[in-house]
Amino acid sequence: DVQLQASGGGLVQAGGSLRLSCATSGFTFDDYSIGWFRQAPGKEREGVSCISSSIGKLYYTDSAKGRFTISSDNAKNTVYLQTNSLKPEDTAVYYCAAGRGVLRSFERPHEYNYWGQGTQVTVSS
Repeated sequence: DVQLQASGGGLVQAGGSLRLSCATSGFTFDDYSIGWFRQAPGKEREGVSCISSSIGKLYYTDSAKGRFTISSDNAKNTVYLQTNSLKPEDTAVYYCAAGRGVLRSFERPHEYNYWGQGTQVTVSS
């Protein structure tokens, strides 16, 4: 069975950091792009970042550039999202997802085949 397990969320003060992890299993890790999305209450799910290990590409939305860093440990089939300088507007449930191959648009949820459950990130002011 395909599984994506997101973890590492929590409550942090503005300016703080969290390291989110997405542990995967049940598919060939190197064949997939792994993305991070987030969804705040009352808002649509939005893309944050994506890593395509097969071509060595990293992608970030404008809100994530300069503050978030995506990385992967292919030996552990795990992707990380280091989030720094967190702001209250970063508060959301963060999800990881897997999409086969190189994606046309990493920010579009329909590009992804598998999703994990979310991990809550709450940033207090």
